[in-house]
Formats: sequence, C-alpha cells, structure tokens
Amino acid sequence: MPRVVVIGAGQAGASVVAKLRAEGFEGAITLIGDEPVPPYQRPPLSKKYLLGDMALERLYLRPERFYPEADIDLRLGSAVTGIDRAAKEVVIGQERLGYDDLVLATGSLPRRLPASIGGDLGGVHVVRTLGDVDAMAPGFVPGARVLIVGGGYIGLEAAAVAASCGMQVVLVEMGERILQRVAAKETSDYFRALHARHGVDIREGIGLERLMGEGQVSGARLSDGSALSLDMVIVGVGITPDTALAEAAGLEIDNGIAVDAMGRTSDPSIWAIGDCASFPYKGGRLRLESVPNAIDMGDCVAGNIMGKEVAYVPRPWFWSDQYDVKLQIAGLNTGYDRIVTRAAEGEDAVSFWYFKGAQLLAVDAMNDPRAYMVGKRLIDAGKTADPDLVGDASVDLKALLKP
Repeated sequence: MPRVVVIGAGQAGASVVAKLRAEGFEGAITLIGDEPVPPYQRPPLSKKYLLGDMALERLYLRPERFYPEADIDLRLGSAVTGIDRAAKEVVIGQERLGYDDLVLATGSLPRRLPASIGGDLGGVHVVRTLGDVDAMAPGFVPGARVLIVGGGYIGLEAAAVAASCGMQVVLVEMGERILQRVAAKETSDYFRALHARHGVDIREGIGLERLMGEGQVSGARLSDGSALSLDMVIVGVGITPDTALAEAAGLEIDNGIAVDAMGRTSDPSIWAIGDCASFPYKGGRLRLESVPNAIDMGDCVAGNIMGKEVAYVPRPWFWSDQYDVKLQIAGLNTGYDRIVTRAAEGEDAVSFWYFKGAQLLAVDAMNDPRAYMVGKRLIDAGKTADPDLVGDASVDLKALLKP
C-alpha cells in the first residue's frame, strides 16, 4: 500500500491530506505536526481568538474526529529531525517512517530580534502560533504600554487589537513609511490615518536600537535617541520560509524550497507546498505567504500525487482586518507605475487600483467588496480595465467586466 507522509500540520498540510482522501486516494496517509493541537486557522489568532471572541475549538480547520474517520494518521507534538532520501524515510526521534511520496508543508518562521539588543527578554513576543498568542494574551489589558516593531500587516493588525483593548501603542517602522514593501503610498496613508484616529503613535523612519530590562522588558531606546517605558513588545518584522529539513536533505533551495510547476522538488518523490515553497511564475520564481495559496497548492499537489500532472496556477489574494476595516487585496502589484483611486460609498470605503501601463495588476479594496470582486475577476481572467472608468465613481463597477 502506498504511503504519503506530510510534514507540517498547518493550512497547507491539512489541505493536501483532505484533498487526497476526497480524490479517492486509498493508501496510508500520515500528517505530522510539531504543535500539540490539530491543524488550525492562523488569521483569527491575533484578532478574534486573542480578544476572546473565538473559542479554541472554532480555530480548528476540521473537527478532531475528521482525521480518524478519514483514516489519516495525525501525529501531534512530533518533530521530524531528518529525511533519508535514499531509504525514503523520515526520522522522528528514534523512529523511522517510510514514504512513497513526501510532502513538505513546513511553513515559515517569524523573524526575531537578536538577543544582543534584548530580543530574549521576557515580554517580547512574535505572532505566529497558538502558543505565541496564548503567551501574550495576559498582557492585553487597558493601559498597558506596548511597542510594535514593524509596520507591515502583522504589526498593524497587532496594533489594532492592542488599541482596541485600550493599550498605549507605539509602532516603529524603519522604512520611510508603513507597508512600504507591500503597498502603494496611498494604502500606507490610509492605514496611517486610520491608526492615528484610534490613538496609535506611528513613528516612521525610526528603528529600535535596543530593549532594556532585567529578565523582563521594561523599556526601549529608539534610533532617534528617544526612550520608551514598556510592559510588552510585539515583533512583526516578517517571516522566512522554514527550509531547514529540505536543506539538510540536499534539496534545491531558491527563496524557499524550489519546486517545478507541478509542485515537485529536486527529488521527484518529494513535494513542497505553501509558505515554504517557491514555484515558477512569469519567467522567475514566486513564493506566496497566504492562506489561499496554501489551500490551492495543497489541492494541486494532492491531484498530482495521484497522477493528474496539472501545473499550479496561482490566483493571489490576501486580506487584513484592522478595527472595522476589511482590506481585500487581489493580484500582485510588482512593477506598477500608476495608482488609480476609486471612491466608494460607506465609512472608510475606497479602493486603489495598480496599473503597469494599461494593464491592471492588483487592487487594494478597503471596505469595498464590490471593487475587490470586480478587480479579482479581471485579474484572474488576465484582463484589464480602463483607468479613466475605474476612477469615475459614477460608472457602475460591473461595466468594467463587459468585453
């Protein structure tokens, strides 16, 4: 009987094993996770779960009974320490488990502050796992002083939750502006103003020099010479693909575990999906850090393990929830040279459309699901829209979809 072993029990790993069974795979399936809980959603961790609005069980991607009922061997709290490609075995402690196909869904790791500047002090947190959020939750009390390091979406979402809890929030971003790496100036300006209205002190072009404290963080010194008294620090300075196992096994690495269009690594018996994998895209390589990519790539590789040989075609979309604003992003804005702003009805509602020449690349839609839906349909179909019509709020968005 063939055996598929999946390393990583996150969104991607859970997706590939469920899809294998749904597609009729009758062999053995083992899903290995290093956390002690079943696969769960990550996006609500730092929002609804942290605020106490979502119970732990509601985080689970599937009920716990799903795995035994689907005859999936779910191994929790288990760390894979090596891959023996010649023997086609993975090493779990003293055990060796054979595979016919191995799927790496190892995800990504949060960047942490160096110990040399106080990154190892108590009260310094990252936002990635259930354990991370459980560790920081007791500190979310009114009046507590928190420093957020990093002005990307993770940092801004953490700032929004902290401010909503009545905490005193300072956010520092080393770059010229928040969201500089991922969004246009217009989107940065929008979220800066939103956070300012909620009392968040955003300081751009300023870095963290060091944290201070005896065992527990109590303050910070910033690159402009200013000092802060603190109760907590949240670090949101990005993530890196978890490629350690793949590297040790001698697999090709290129901004993640390099896979071909089907999801295969440089070893034809090993596949990689989700945050940890980079795949061919428009003559280069792309790695997407998103829930939709984890699900879609898992589904695609499940089919290819069963012989379908279908190339993975990404349809990038993302989202972020901050206060009462829902940001929805369609497409990838790399290479844009023009932004078109479209006003919308509703509080804090607007969309920014990214063009390269005449081609629509991406849309950032804030509290404007219609703009997001239309933009996504155009981008997924490889079509564009007349920038003048996009910017004219009197033009019905649906008109943009007409041939």
